[in-house]
Amino acid sequence: MFGAAPTPADAPGHSGPPPHVPGALPRSGPATPVRAEAPNRPTRTDADHVEWSRGPGAQPPHPTDPLPHGGPTAPARPGVPDGPHADTPPAGRPRDRDPDRQAPHPADTSTHTTATAPAEPSRDPDGKPARPTHTSTRTGPTAPAHPGAAPAGRSPLTVAQLHAAWLGRAVGCLLGKPVEKLPLAGIRALAAAAGNWPLRSWFTAKGVPAELTDAYPWNRRSAPTSLAENIDGMPEDDDLNYPLLNLLLLQRHGREFTTGQVARLWLDELPAGRTFTAERVAYGNLLHGIEPPHTAVHRNPFREWIGAAIRADVHGWTNPGDPTAAAEQAYRDAVLTHTGNGVYGAMFVAATVASAAGQGQGQQGQGQGHRTGADVHACLRAGLSVVPPRSRLADAVRLGIAVAGEHAHTDFEPVVDLLHSALGHYHWVHVVPNTALLAAALTHADGDFTGSICRAVSGGWDTDSNGATAGSVAGLLAGHPDRLPERWTGPLKNRLATSVGGFDGIGFDTLAELTHPLAAPAPAPEEALHP
Repeated sequence: MFGAAPTPADAPGHSGPPPHVPGALPRSGPATPVRAEAPNRPTRTDADHVEWSRGPGAQPPHPTDPLPHGGPTAPARPGVPDGPHADTPPAGRPRDRDPDRQAPHPADTSTHTTATAPAEPSRDPDGKPARPTHTSTRTGPTAPAHPGAAPAGRSPLTVAQLHAAWLGRAVGCLLGKPVEKLPLAGIRALAAAAGNWPLRSWFTAKGVPAELTDAYPWNRRSAPTSLAENIDGMPEDDDLNYPLLNLLLLQRHGREFTTGQVARLWLDELPAGRTFTAERVAYGNLLHGIEPPHTAVHRNPFREWIGAAIRADVHGWTNPGDPTAAAEQAYRDAVLTHTGNGVYGAMFVAATVASAAGQGQGQQGQGQGHRTGADVHACLRAGLSVVPPRSRLADAVRLGIAVAGEHAHTDFEPVVDLLHSALGHYHWVHVVPNTALLAAALTHADGDFTGSICRAVSGGWDTDSNGATAGSVAGLLAGHPDRLPERWTGPLKNRLATSVGGFDGIGFDTLAELTHPLAAPAPAPEEALHP
């Protein structure tokens, strides 16, 4: 997602900082309770009220529905009208939750299968939603010897799998970098002109007519380091910076980190110039003394874009075989910057990755990119199981899986065309269409590494982010870096560039070794999520 448009500094729709949140980051001045409003924008991008707020027969809101304005974000008591903007819900339907408040904890959504609305989640004495907790009963000590260490027990995840996951994430990201922001027609034309369509290798400018690159210019920031003739190691990208930050987060605070600790880590370790969209807005909010979770909603029109999802892989890698724990961990990270579907996208990715990480190393199958027993379809079902089933994100993922399944024996182009027809009204960085494309690519490729990253990138939208996540999942399923084709991994030269302190020039093998001690042990059979 490197290079996405930054936010304007004076986005409309708000009047001052939100109220103080007990236990969050210290403020630079006294707290001033004010009424938090939604950004003033023409489309509704986080209007999916939490799943348990809808009554029987209620339909998800349409993206073009107007955003509600005014009214407090947290009524004094759940379900009780508060203030002049409160109305009485229809008979038999509980009050809809304000879309700008925190998304539900995964435990509140992953097993919901009926139209009956469950009870409101617990709240602290100030009336705010209590911070979600994961109630795992894994064997072994509840607290590791030091914050970053895994509890006693054996993780099913190997260092080799993590090496393949880190490599896969980097390869998929790099493949998508030169065509990020380009329309679908441009991606296809550039690849076809080089004899590389359907996409099966790195993009190249060799053999591409000048008039075509004039019409569809390569990404100016990325082309000098990501075209086949230019690749020399893995260049810096936010799709790799955030996994590095989350590696630091778990080393310092363990898997029970708080959203406030994520915020503090960003201020300490993440250069502001390396943030984009929702992350840049939240970073600026932190600098102005606004605290999580208000950082996600204050003047933040990007809060349902893909940023939280690109941060989620490490949460899956460190909870192998436990999609629920991975989703809960991703939730605490995501609510710093995102709401609604933006959070659900992170939960979906974390759970999908956790399921892939928990499948074990397995045995090598036929050819590179395959191994016996790897089941990407089970991974996607695990991802869906933690997402509110009537959210737009869940609908889009189901659409991607269904369309890919219907065209399993054809080229991927018809799948992409159908997804763009159904979801093309979203911004190209919005999480909903990108997650649908990710699910479709993994499904259609059956988890094969080359097939997964090439399909994810060839589908357009946020090409580097989709390629990165597809590469992470497919790398885990491959099980070993030697099973990833050398034409993909060789040009990276086991070297990652980054501005995150202490990591510049690090090797992916070293990153795997640093990540492995942070992984949780395998959950007991009764605790594992069975999609």
